[in-house]
Amino acid sequence: MPPLQAVTHSPRPDVWASNAAPCPVYFGIQAEAEADVLCRVLNLFALQQLIPRHVNVVRDNDRLSIEIVSDEQSWHRAQVIGEKLRNLISVFEVQLLPAKSRDADFKGGAINHQRVAG
Repeated sequence: MPPLQAVTHSPRPDVWASNAAPCPVYFGIQAEAEADVLCRVLNLFALQQLIPRHVNVVRDNDRLSIEIVSDEQSWHRAQVIGEKLRNLISVFEVQLLPAKSRDADFKGGAINHQRVAG
């Protein structure tokens, strides 16, 4: 049997914004605490061949607070993912913000990010 070879990860090209640089994006999601919500949320990233850099989930009774930082997609692709998140039945709030830098990190359950007017 031949030895296994490592597969290199190549990000999916953004055909709508082919010249846009990847940017770090914060996704703040509020959803019902159902068993499959986290899988459905993360699947939207997996379908785009994206692996989030950070994921933080806190359950508070019947609510999930999900924080995700992903830095492999363009801002346009992040907005498309945000719209798809809003279409999930169990999700009732999505906040999409550019993260301050590629070094943005979780600080006590909250992420370092800056708000965008608009």
